[in-house]
Amino acid sequence: MSETMNPFETQQQGRPTGPLVHGYEVIIGFETHAQLSTASKIFSRASTAFGAEPNTQACAVDLALPGTLPVMNKGAVERAIEFGLAVNAHIAERSIFARKNYFYPDLPKGYQISQFEIPVVQGGVVEFFLETGKGAELAREKKAVRLVRAHLEEDAGKSLHEDFIGQTGIDLNRAGTPLLEIVTEPDMRSSAEAVAYAKELHKIVTWIGICDGNMQEGSFRCDANVSVRKPGQPLGTRREIKNLNSFKFMQQAIDYEVRWQIEQIEDGHAIEQATVLFNPDTGETRAMRTKEDAADYRYFPDPDLPPLCISEQWVEQVRAQMAELPRVMAERFVRDYALPEYDATQLTQSKAIAAYFEETAQACGQAKLASNWIMGEVSRRLNTEDRAIDAAPVQPAQLAAVIARVADGTISNNAAKQVFEALWSGESAAHESAADAATRVDALIEAKGLKQMNDTGALEKIVDEVIAANAKNVAEFKAGNDKALNALVGQIMKGSKGKANPQQVNDLLRSKLA
Repeated sequence: MSETMNPFETQQQGRPTGPLVHGYEVIIGFETHAQLSTASKIFSRASTAFGAEPNTQACAVDLALPGTLPVMNKGAVERAIEFGLAVNAHIAERSIFARKNYFYPDLPKGYQISQFEIPVVQGGVVEFFLETGKGAELAREKKAVRLVRAHLEEDAGKSLHEDFIGQTGIDLNRAGTPLLEIVTEPDMRSSAEAVAYAKELHKIVTWIGICDGNMQEGSFRCDANVSVRKPGQPLGTRREIKNLNSFKFMQQAIDYEVRWQIEQIEDGHAIEQATVLFNPDTGETRAMRTKEDAADYRYFPDPDLPPLCISEQWVEQVRAQMAELPRVMAERFVRDYALPEYDATQLTQSKAIAAYFEETAQACGQAKLASNWIMGEVSRRLNTEDRAIDAAPVQPAQLAAVIARVADGTISNNAAKQVFEALWSGESAAHESAADAATRVDALIEAKGLKQMNDTGALEKIVDEVIAANAKNVAEFKAGNDKALNALVGQIMKGSKGKANPQQVNDLLRSKLA
């Protein structure tokens, strides 16, 4: 974890235990570096744009040339305030910057400007749902990970080890890039929980716009601290897995590290505190260096930067300019649309998904059905085709028209999926009005002959024929075997060529057999 504060030294005996791995409890804490979305660096006017030629975006301040002085970027501070508000944290009225001293070839000053004793954001919580099991065993549990702090600091440069004829090159373009380092308590108990937390944090920082969240470009980098212990025992020695830049690799790295630590302990070896790297090609972690503690960095207040003072008025100005937060929007979806909390949380994974849901729900007046379709069929197709919801071929007005026809009994759920498939495959026009979408959906229903049978007389005739032809199933149902009814319903649906309303069939059949 961050050397500024060691969450693993906090009292954890009262935290709930998770699933045991070979008799061991897994303890995970996170430190995440989110690159702030400012156009310039944290203490200079140099650009933060990604992809420039090496060493073309490092100015005299970034290089710490004699006579230069850092100047705080107001935009970076405001983004830190936004994050604090998003996670219900305390915004410090006064925080200070410190020099964190260490030598790296890509650290031009020989120290990093960070925050030590007093961070700008203190406390906070990140809540999310954790899914376990599948099918009938699927369970959803609400989880909360407590934050210790989030503090401002500058990034270092980057060492390049390729294309230099066996030598290492140094690119200082990233030097001075503004970061918000977000540190958790060690509250996570499995790799699945850790990944769910990281995804929720990623959603928050991208939703409020303080970070673009591009993990491939290093804008959102996670370090996982992992240790294991027997239940009820003191916390074990942790190892920090650095720079995890994909959720898939994150889970693989943590799972491997857990197995490795348990094997070491079972073989009688002590775990040494260390910083490790994950190799996706081998699926293994390897030690990079012995882990440092805060004393190794010889922190002291930066003499060139005055304390950062944030007034209550400034905080309220930032709050007033912020968009509706995902947790606030989820609460509104529960309140205004009578959705379950889980649905509301899933629909606020991004602004685009939330907007798609609201437009659909308002157009069809069936919020729960809209939620089911978006979390089900729409999400399935988007995932299969690797599309963003902005690129969905079926527009909200069109989906609303399909849902409306299910709600009024015109078509069954199965028929609705056929209409949806036709719309998705291109038998529709983008950005239709509600009226045009309804007309198009009705035309598809008519063309494909999908209307449900609403002629009670015709349906009753089919029911009578099926009862007469299936005396054995009728007798079994009357003897108390409810499953026999399903066979009869299936025969009636077949007789109606799938056009009968299943609920109407069920009701009519039970009435006659009674």
